[in-house]
Amino acid sequence: MHPLPMPDSFEPNDDTKRAYRDALGRFVTGIAVITCDSDNGPLGITANSFSSVSLDPPLVLWSPAKASKRYEAFVNARNFAIHIMSADQAQICGGFAHDGHAFDGYNWHACPQGVPLIAHCLSRFECTQFAVHDAGDHSIIVGRVIRVSTQDADPLMFYSGKYRSFNEN
Repeated sequence: MHPLPMPDSFEPNDDTKRAYRDALGRFVTGIAVITCDSDNGPLGITANSFSSVSLDPPLVLWSPAKASKRYEAFVNARNFAIHIMSADQAQICGGFAHDGHAFDGYNWHACPQGVPLIAHCLSRFECTQFAVHDAGDHSIIVGRVIRVSTQDADPLMFYSGKYRSFNEN
């Protein structure tokens, strides 16, 4: 039995990069802000590439783009934090999507390792770097979780290039 093609089938290549990206955007993800200390002070970046990896040991991952100006700071960071953002934190995500130093006006503090910790997120995973793997135009950064903070709230989601929440019509 051969699978039936979907109406908009294509092979990913240079000519279909936008269509490929749009197809990936059909997967609903949560939104995370990853933070670290850097030579230029506290640094953050918005990502939707977060995933759990292992319960024992406690491992998580995220994948920064090599083309990002913040890439080197994050792949070289020994310690970092992954913040799973709540529905009312879209502004924070937008801030860090454009500016790695967008901490002004947000409730945060540095932990003893110097990593910026953002308040009021759904969950926060304080990590030490466990491994970095090459992955095409991205790298996969695996962190060993050393501390978790969590609370109940509605999640912020990303779908088809836009922030979304459960409460949208």
